[in-house]
Amino acid sequence: MMKYKAILFDLDGTLLNTLNDIGNTVNRVLSRRNFPVHTMDEYRYFVGNGIQTLIARSLPAENQDASLIRVCVDEFNHEYDKAWNIETSLYPGIEDMLDLVQERGLRIAVFSNKPHDFTQNCVEAFFPYREFEVVLGIKESVPHKPDPAGALMIARRMGIAPASFLYLGDTGTDMQTACAAGMHPVGALWGFRSSDELIENGAKALVSHPSEVVELCGKKAK
Repeated sequence: MMKYKAILFDLDGTLLNTLNDIGNTVNRVLSRRNFPVHTMDEYRYFVGNGIQTLIARSLPAENQDASLIRVCVDEFNHEYDKAWNIETSLYPGIEDMLDLVQERGLRIAVFSNKPHDFTQNCVEAFFPYREFEVVLGIKESVPHKPDPAGALMIARRMGIAPASFLYLGDTGTDMQTACAAGMHPVGALWGFRSSDELIENGAKALVSHPSEVVELCGKKAK
């Protein structure tokens, strides 16, 4: 029997490998001010909590004033608008996994800590034939994860109880969000963070390949 009625997906590090486009964009912003830049491995631990936190983590410790962060966030948004799809790609196995879960009748949605417009752009560009019922990013009415408000809003829009959602994400923030929303937290090991972080923040299962998500969902009733 199917264990779930729906899957709520994180975007960055879960469906799409966006790390290089994000990291390269921040590095351009930093370089203009002669601040040190960072490696893509460092950005694995800077991303995941929204752009403002990303910028704050990227700036030198002595330059953490709110006004500079705001200016750099604006510059990031301007730069990323031109560079969000240069190196971004689907993780291997994602398309097959989406085919299989939809064949089984599961409904799907996306919730990201990206700004809403960038979230929509990524989904429309990389999943043009895929029917995500709700695609939600951060905007004034939607607080950043791990606040569960966005996840609960999606559950209400879809008319599905939170307990009937599998939540797939790649960071501790995602696992905290799933737990707070009453969804089943599953950690994606192909993403940006470690298994230890995912487990410490509440993951009930870990998957090393998208095909394992299908197995977790159980068999469709005949």
